Amino acid sequence: MSDRTAASLRVEALSYGFGDGRHLVDAVDLTAAPGETVGLVGPNGSGKTTLLRCVYGALRPTHGRALLDGDDLHTMTAKARARRVGTVPQDGQTDFELTVREVVAMGRSPHRRFWEADTAADTALADAALDRVGIAALAHRDFPSLSGGERQRALVARALVQRPALFVLDEPTNHLDIRYQLEVLTLMKELAATKLLALHDLNLAAYYCDRLYVLEAGTVVASGTPAEVLTPALLAAVYEVEAEVTPHPRTGAPTVVYLPEPPAPST
Repeated sequence: MSDRTAASLRVEALSYGFGDGRHLVDAVDLTAAPGETVGLVGPNGSGKTTLLRCVYGALRPTHGRALLDGDDLHTMTAKARARRVGTVPQDGQTDFELTVREVVAMGRSPHRRFWEADTAADTALADAALDRVGIAALAHRDFPSLSGGERQRALVARALVQRPALFVLDEPTNHLDIRYQLEVLTLMKELAATKLLALHDLNLAAYYCDRLYVLEAGTVVASGTPAEVLTPALLAAVYEVEAEVTPHPRTGAPTVVYLPEPPAPST
């Protein structure tokens, strides 16, 4: 399976809110250069998932736009968008009454007409993707029977089969044990395509992402390289935790060590 072509992403003043003035995402500007891996970090409820859903088309922004190589993603048809954007949602769906291989092969549907069946090339792509994420042995299992981590890897394989120029991934390591967290993120990092992903684990974000955007209450409060963004001052302000941040002696990536609050003195 060869790598797919990368694309540039530009999010311009994107907002998503309600008629009463509440905004889940508020005037976000964001860029990702071709081939870049860009991470979204921030506390729960900061707007990461909403922003990603606006980018990949599950939600329509109330203001602003998302451009892929200059083309507005929200003026495309769903099928045209799916040919260019591969998505891995936060929680694997469980209502597919299909085998794992059939779910993965769904990634080819944007590239063919409605009535066309899978070709031998489609099947080969699906098998290669299953092997690449380590679940080839599960190809004939029913998708709902999989564990959360197995479903997540199957959805990563489905996105690979789409062969998109942009991957949008919402907590792609969700439900995965440590080995597969590293394998999935390494796989994504190695792809030529552009990647936009939300991560809770700041140390994984620091190691695998070229740049980070920090969201708080729906707005971007910091952006830059992991070393520029992940500072004790920012972690205290945004996450309300005390932490030490030092370069890892082997990787050079910022490493965050959280410091628990001392217990209250007994009386």
